[in-house]
Amino acid sequence: MARYTGPNCKLCRREGSKLFLKGTRCHLDKCSFEKRGYIPGMHWQRRPKLSEYGLQLREKQKAKRIYGLLEAQFHTTFIKATKVKGVTGDTLLRFLETRLDNVVYRLGFASSRKAARQLVRHRHITVNDRLVDIPSYRLSPSDRVQVCERSRQLALIHESLKRAGEGQQVPWLSVDKSNLSGTLLEYPTRDNIPTPVEEQLIVELYSK
Repeated sequence: MARYTGPNCKLCRREGSKLFLKGTRCHLDKCSFEKRGYIPGMHWQRRPKLSEYGLQLREKQKAKRIYGLLEAQFHTTFIKATKVKGVTGDTLLRFLETRLDNVVYRLGFASSRKAARQLVRHRHITVNDRLVDIPSYRLSPSDRVQVCERSRQLALIHESLKRAGEGQQVPWLSVDKSNLSGTLLEYPTRDNIPTPVEEQLIVELYSK
């Protein structure tokens, strides 16, 4: 399966903001964005003034990179969002937030979405007591996510729980750290999604 294998810090520098793609490292002084906040490349001194299309494109790229999706996956998610009644931008973010890999990250079981995706792929996570190894699996209210029995001693999970950042904590999830489990209480609303993207610009881009 296709996936991005380049340096994650370069993506943050390109978007001009921290995307928190490397978990704990993003909160340390050695974060590359803190040291070199300019865009990568030989013409880094010139951050061009963006056109309307450029702003829309950058916002879409930022959202893609935050959630770790490739273009085809992101576009497919957008098309599904347009077929649901309601505000398309809000629905898009709701679909992205209720992906299994994102929920594992929000619960604090992984320090980044990339690490969360790896936990899911390696069959360390169950949903309603059933093993699920599909990161894009979409959860519904009352679904229970848990670290499976054989994986409860993994040091990286316990370390991540200790260092879970404020951006991971959301009111629509409940966490039981002692049992390494969590429950989706309700679908998130835009006000309860701390992702720093302007989803309306993404809708405008795809509507052209």
